Amino acid sequence: MGENSSLVEIIYYANTIMKQVRYLLFISFSLILFSCNEGNRIKASDVAETSKRMITVPEFNADSAYQFVEKQVSFGPRVPGSAAHKACATYLAKTLERFCDEVIVQDFSARAYNGSILDGKNIIGIFKPDQKARIMLCAHWDSRPYADHDPDPANHNTPIPGANDGASGVGVLLEVARQLSMTQPEIGVDIIFFDLEDYGPPSSDQGHSGEDHWGLGSQYWSKNPHKFTYKARYAILLDMVGVPDPQFRKEGFSVYYASDKVDKVWGIANSLGYGSWFLDEKGGYITDDHYYVNKYKKIPALNIIHLDNSSPNGSFFEHWHTLNDNMDYIDRESLDMVGTVVLEVVFRE
Repeated sequence: MGENSSLVEIIYYANTIMKQVRYLLFISFSLILFSCNEGNRIKASDVAETSKRMITVPEFNADSAYQFVEKQVSFGPRVPGSAAHKACATYLAKTLERFCDEVIVQDFSARAYNGSILDGKNIIGIFKPDQKARIMLCAHWDSRPYADHDPDPANHNTPIPGANDGASGVGVLLEVARQLSMTQPEIGVDIIFFDLEDYGPPSSDQGHSGEDHWGLGSQYWSKNPHKFTYKARYAILLDMVGVPDPQFRKEGFSVYYASDKVDKVWGIANSLGYGSWFLDEKGGYITDDHYYVNKYKKIPALNIIHLDNSSPNGSFFEHWHTLNDNMDYIDRESLDMVGTVVLEVVFRE
């Protein structure tokens, strides 16, 4: 992350030490109250129960997340109908099966902007399926079939690697799943990898307009959830979170539908020392998977997405929808920052 890399490392290790100190102080204070308070004695069972709830947040492993991103990219562009798409779907489902209590692969078909019928797979990993209180974490795993913003017009009909645009969010959530398999929070967690998010019309095709050509997998799931009565307190979408030196502004639809949840997540990020990247500023309105979760499923959903107001690509990162969206521009520190925030949010519920 350039000049900010040492600062992030210092903040990261400082936060780790502070977590341990806070936990030890809590236990010490509880024992003092138990031993000294004769008039209003605190029961040992109360202290034990409170201590049980004080679960230390697991440490996110950025190297592991990076490898999860790299593995997805190694299959090639995950364009629906391709061998890479099929192989990656199998990999994602099997990886979640290693970590989750239950995995559901939701097969579906959807009509693309050009009238073609696409076969998609929403891949869902479930922790504590019987727990009513739940949080939903999501990202899209497909990649763009068109490099329509590549500086070379000859590449505009070539599929992109999709390292940041798709694989980065999935990689973070696979590492979150790995951590949850070792230390589970009290709340139930659902990790959903949406398919067919990025199959919208190319920029050269002016004959097809309309927001609903995008996010086909999240549209399908929001109208046909994997469990008919599914509910979650809120949802967090990760998209394009691997860019170096990210700018995570408060995306417009996130604020409109889930302003209190946005404030909560950004507040936690700030408490961890990430306020220079989780900016207390409003970004643009992005029609992304969270939009359909809000619109159709009515679950408050927010988007953690890099939004650079000075970017010529409509707030997106430099290599958005180009052949340069590859592993050369995936930053471990950005993955670490986002993963750490997500784990903190989950374990503070």
